[in-house]
Amino acid sequence: MAVHLYFSLIPEALIASNLPPEQFGQYYSTGHKYKSKGLSIFFEIDPTFRHPFFEIDTAVERCVPAADGTPKHSVYVAVYRVLEHLPLSAIGQLYLTTAYGHTIPLSRGTALPASAGNNLHMYQDLAPVNSLVVSRQDPTAYYEGITTKPAKFIRFPGMCFVELELGELATNPESGAVGDLPYSFMHHLREALLMLAPDAKDSKLVHRVHTLEFPYRMVKGGFYMGNDADLAFYPMPSHAQLRSEHSTWWRSANL
Repeated sequence: MAVHLYFSLIPEALIASNLPPEQFGQYYSTGHKYKSKGLSIFFEIDPTFRHPFFEIDTAVERCVPAADGTPKHSVYVAVYRVLEHLPLSAIGQLYLTTAYGHTIPLSRGTALPASAGNNLHMYQDLAPVNSLVVSRQDPTAYYEGITTKPAKFIRFPGMCFVELELGELATNPESGAVGDLPYSFMHHLREALLMLAPDAKDSKLVHRVHTLEFPYRMVKGGFYMGNDADLAFYPMPSHAQLRSEHSTWWRSANL
């Protein structure tokens, strides 16, 4: 039986499994016999990838079906410093699984998106940390500011993050309408956004450690995966496209 390699973001882990992506997503989000629920976000990794930091061959040897043919659900290869040892060349599609076990794939974009001008942004860091940050910087500048061109002492070897919708707050943080933004910390969010100014701060922490669960409908643009100077973009389909092409996933994502 084939052995797949997955890079999970919730939590950060490298996992070997006999399950193909859709089945792995269902297992990872709902648990054994559907006893738990939670979002799963993971990349498929080239099964031939090897790195001396990981004992992948040992994990593959242990990833074998049970005597009755039941596939091995998961063998954890690593749960520490995973992202920094994964080159982008080894990373394949990104999979988004709802808390009800429905999965869709996202393919890597051919280019990074163009800058959105002077709009403000909100980024959810997914790995190796899980901070929530607001920023004046577009995604590329934000990534460089915490990896290859750090403006402060804090620097990461790589980062996976997603931009989340701010609605009217992106242009008018003081009095913009909340609309359908689902965030429970609106007052704190406005305060953080108001601290961003050309002569003051480029970025401001909203939450140093933030829950990694967020409504998929709040994804703005897509997901970013970077290691050192390499940064890849995985565009999120539009709401209309998700409704028409992935209706079951979309319904379960908004329950």
